[in-house]
Amino acid sequence: MGVFTAGAVNPKTKFDPLCAVVAAPSATEMAAQLRHALRFTRTAELRLDWLRNGAERRRLFAWLARHKPAAELIATCRRRAAGGRFPGGLAEQRNVLEAAAEAGCRWYDLEIESVEAAGKFEPIAPRRAGAIISLHRFGATWEDPQVLLRRFRPVPGTIWKLAVECRGLRDAVHLIRLAERRSRAKGMVLVPMGRHTLAARVLAPSRGSLFTYAAESAHTAPGQPSLETAIREYRADRITPRTRVYGIVGNKAGHSISPAMHNAAFAAQGFPGVYLPFPAERLEDFLGAIGPLDIRGFSVTIPYKQTIVAHLAGCDALAHRLGAVNTVVVRRGKLYGYNTDYAGVLAALRPKVQLRGCRALILGAGGAARAAAFALTDEGSRVVICARRTEQAAELARAVGAQTIARSELRRRSFDLIVNATPAGMLPDRSSPLAGAELRAPVVFDMVYRPLETPLLRQAASHGLETISGLEMLVAQGVAQWELWTRKQAPAGRMRRAALEALRRAETEG
Repeated sequence: MGVFTAGAVNPKTKFDPLCAVVAAPSATEMAAQLRHALRFTRTAELRLDWLRNGAERRRLFAWLARHKPAAELIATCRRRAAGGRFPGGLAEQRNVLEAAAEAGCRWYDLEIESVEAAGKFEPIAPRRAGAIISLHRFGATWEDPQVLLRRFRPVPGTIWKLAVECRGLRDAVHLIRLAERRSRAKGMVLVPMGRHTLAARVLAPSRGSLFTYAAESAHTAPGQPSLETAIREYRADRITPRTRVYGIVGNKAGHSISPAMHNAAFAAQGFPGVYLPFPAERLEDFLGAIGPLDIRGFSVTIPYKQTIVAHLAGCDALAHRLGAVNTVVVRRGKLYGYNTDYAGVLAALRPKVQLRGCRALILGAGGAARAAAFALTDEGSRVVICARRTEQAAELARAVGAQTIARSELRRRSFDLIVNATPAGMLPDRSSPLAGAELRAPVVFDMVYRPLETPLLRQAASHGLETISGLEMLVAQGVAQWELWTRKQAPAGRMRRAALEALRRAETEG
């Protein structure tokens, strides 16, 4: 590795884009985690403050000295005053980090609070290990990252790490753009924390951050993805500045299976793209990130399929007719909308249901319900709409020439097909939109696809009814989306397998 000077970044140092966070109470567990993590990345942080006592730290150091892992290992022993678990003071912390460097850790992470409490920065084992000086900000109060960076000025020649909990995607984008404006030679690690920040975390290394963190086992910060998910689902270790960014926006986008499906298609076709979840409580928060993140296209899910229309430069004839958009293509900074849900509904139903003359009950009146209502009436079905929002249901009924029905009437009416176009039953919700006595149709189709067997479908199956999973619609509409974005033929079979594998994995993991 050569000689370090006062913790400066060695020009021969090459961090992997993903830094695995290894954290456990015992040396045995941490060693096992590290061995597993190094199958996927050669950069790992050892959270020494998670070890239950000094004896466990000494055991880990002995293991490191004996096995000498060929990796960029970062020793972290964060004190409680800086959000960590280490109960000792500055001298004890320094002793732990010195021992870690002696055992073979090439880097140590020292929080700025410890530097300031000591009065000045004194490099730890400067000929053995380089310094990462870190500042963490937790909580809802947002502070300008540019202002926070001023606290690093007394420690030049080190890597600066700034981890900030973000109120939303706008804050996360603002944080990682600091890396774009500053040279990599300055050695910066920028970590947006929070439940809206996964996409920004994954993209950070391609935007100038030296690396981003992923949990080997225990999650040590808000919004931190697991190492396995980051690599398997997002291929985060392969993202470069040339990678084209796509994603899904919605208030429950974090639960979507679409990333697994679309990223599998990118991998299968060798297409330089990544598809990421963008959960957003306000659509405007996401729209402001499109330019800074160079997003080329995105899926739209609940509750924005109709409200997105006001932000489009144009949309195709079908989407205009439906008044709902689930797919957006970005061209020269302008947004153009499409609706592939329509095709997805027909792809799911045609193999199982004779649609001409079919008496179809649609639950809901939002964007998904609109796609179903237009698709079914176009095929000659007689559609009836039931929704809590009666005015919206009436408007949709007028648009397609359908009828509306009150919930209280469902026990007295029979249909050939029931379509659930509401989010009821979507994880983590475990409710069914209908009671057993209201399932008066031989076929039930649930647009919700997670879980694979929703409460409604399980209920229908128990009554001996035929069921159709939302997976079929998901894949069909996803294939159409992928082709709109890439202008290439989508690997439909691979996409279906990836979606099914992701759903089964999600159910296994609980």
